[in-house]
Amino acid sequence: MIKLVVSDVDGTLVPDGSSRIDPEIFDVILELKKRGITFVVASGRQYESIHRLLEPVADDVIFIAENGGKVMRRGQMLSVEYMDPDVAKELIIFLRRLPECELMLATPDYTWLETKDEEFADWMINGYKFHLKRTDDVLPLYDQVIKIAAYRKNGVQPFIDKIKEQFQNRLNIMMSGNMWADCMGKTTDKGNALSKIQQQLGITPDETMAFGDNCNDMQMLDRAVWSYAVANAHSHLKKAARYVAPPCSENGVLRTIREQLMKEPVM
Repeated sequence: MIKLVVSDVDGTLVPDGSSRIDPEIFDVILELKKRGITFVVASGRQYESIHRLLEPVADDVIFIAENGGKVMRRGQMLSVEYMDPDVAKELIIFLRRLPECELMLATPDYTWLETKDEEFADWMINGYKFHLKRTDDVLPLYDQVIKIAAYRKNGVQPFIDKIKEQFQNRLNIMMSGNMWADCMGKTTDKGNALSKIQQQLGITPDETMAFGDNCNDMQMLDRAVWSYAVANAHSHLKKAARYVAPPCSENGVLRTIREQLMKEPVM
């Protein structure tokens, strides 16, 4: 019996970088609650961004933010994981040297940008709905970093290899969509965050259903026997998942939940 449903956001529940969500998800989350099923949303995004996305049912959702770096429930922080300050400082300096690279730094309370690109900043504020602060220099914040994200408009893959060459033994580095590379502490990922939630709630992987679309969802799907990659997912994730759901553009998460978990009326 499924007791926990967890879904990624960008590319899975909503289009990448969008705040447009099918309002039917709110009814589905409340119906799951009636059936004794907890809904978890897991994202590389900031907590405030995904909280706004699901605001009508936020008190009924557990939030895994910053790719597992922060877990929140009803406004209370369940866990937070920081990067090693010295490594964070080194990474900031390293990313500044990469051409066409924007870097975004996540602390417990804010996302910080030192960009001069107004279009990029506007997208973060009005697209992702981040709780954002801008600064000329993020380096003084190196000792309170949860995550550092590198962004490249024309695709971040060239950055991934360069970052891994320098930091792969000290950081967890992964793609989070085609334009983002997320860097966290070595043990920080959505799977470890989900595992903590499962332990706290007494729920097993056999009782867990998970949905994702990219490689940063890999560890999360490993914690769920009922693991789904949406049809638009990265090929590596499709190979790792047990099942394939319809694509994000066809509300694959909603359709699968309704078909698999809501066939019978609530008793």
